[in-house]
Amino acid sequence: MKPTLLILAAGIGSRYGGLKQLDQIGPTGETIIDYSIYDAIMAGFGKVIFIIKERIEDDFKEIFVERLKDKIAIDYVFQETWMVPEGITIPDNRSKPWGTGHAVMMADGKIDGPFAVINGDDFYGRGAFETLAAYYKDWTPARSNDYCMVGYPVDKTLSEFGAVSRGVCQSDEDFLLAEVVERTQIERIGTGIVYKNEKGQDVNIEGNTIVSMNFWGFTPSFFGYLNRGFETFIEQNSGNLKAEFYIPSVVNELIKTKTAAVRLLQCDEKWFGMTYKEDRESVVKSIRQLVKTGVYPENLWG
Repeated sequence: MKPTLLILAAGIGSRYGGLKQLDQIGPTGETIIDYSIYDAIMAGFGKVIFIIKERIEDDFKEIFVERLKDKIAIDYVFQETWMVPEGITIPDNRSKPWGTGHAVMMADGKIDGPFAVINGDDFYGRGAFETLAAYYKDWTPARSNDYCMVGYPVDKTLSEFGAVSRGVCQSDEDFLLAEVVERTQIERIGTGIVYKNEKGQDVNIEGNTIVSMNFWGFTPSFFGYLNRGFETFIEQNSGNLKAEFYIPSVVNELIKTKTAAVRLLQCDEKWFGMTYKEDRESVVKSIRQLVKTGVYPENLWG
């Protein structure tokens, strides 16, 4: 069974200043999403689903429908604040999106096999898609609670233009994920890398520390855990208009209760993305270098 690629692309990009997932950074107008889909096709994925806001549907279809015709099956689902499971009451004045966990919930019923979850504004490299596709190559429903995550060394995930937040991965000797711990204000200072602890103090972190870049591998069973987790989240945060329901919080609970196993997969790719507007020039240069060395054709979809 070919895995499905689920792309989180509903964000507006407040720090970036626009729809960065649709910013044309390739030689012939390609977006970062184009390169992710191209790599996924090369790795053997069979379908791509965009999670977007309804108001940007036309923008997405204008770009991707024609480009991907006859190349891979595509579908769209919407993530809106009011889209919650039946029986859940939410505040009338909630405007902030519910987070990545809620976004994945929107694809419930659309997927019947293994799937990857990625951010629409991150470049992961073909090796990441190949690694995840290989993990699920012989998947059967008997592996219903067998999940995975592709991790990256933290020193390959930093921005030159500001601090970033990353989920630091802790695993056992068999590379089973034990926990993902969110660390904020990670940046390179001199020859080292630090993050801010709860007291606002700088703490050193080794460059080879594996972090999550939101490249997950799940099976359809995950949707049930998301829905139940969201109900608990709402109960605990009914009065908090800024609280978000994140994928790692659900994963950590499943690991803690031994409900699911999450394999930590690693690849040698260098991540890059556009957290800040200033990152764009570096991303454009990186893509052009990959084109120059033959990793991608100049006109991606030819």
